Amino acid sequence: MKEVEIGAFCEKSMEVSMECLAKTVGSGDLEVFATPMMIALMENAAAECLSQFLDAGETSVGTYVGVDHISATPLGMEVFAKAEIKAANGREVEFSVEAFDEKGKIGGGTHKRFVVLAEKFQQKTNSKLDA
Repeated sequence: MKEVEIGAFCEKSMEVSMECLAKTVGSGDLEVFATPMMIALMENAAAECLSQFLDAGETSVGTYVGVDHISATPLGMEVFAKAEIKAANGREVEFSVEAFDEKGKIGGGTHKRFVVLAEKFQQKTNSKLDA
C-alpha cells in the first residue's frame, strides 16, 4: 500500500431508479431513495478513492458506517456521494462521507475501510463453508 493522502476525495453519482427505492430493496414502503442505496453509493466513492493508493492484489473492505439520512429523494432524481479521506492508521482509513440530490444535502457521516490482500481475504471467508 502506498502512503494515503489525507484530503483525497472521490465523488460518485447515479440516477434514482426503481432498483434503488426503499420499497424495492425492502427498507421501507415508499418510492424514495433507499438508505442502504445511499450508503452503498458512499462506500463506492470511498472504495474508489482508496483504490489509487493500493498495490496489486490489495483491495479494501468496509468495516464501519455511521451516517444520517436526513432528506428523501424521489424516483428519477440525480444523487451523488462524496468521500474524503480524513485519517489513516496503518491499513485502516477513515472517511467523511456526504450525499446530495439536486436540491441539497441528503445525508452524511463517517465510513471506515480496511486494506486487505484480496485473495487471502476471500479464501479465509470461503473457509467458513468448510467448517
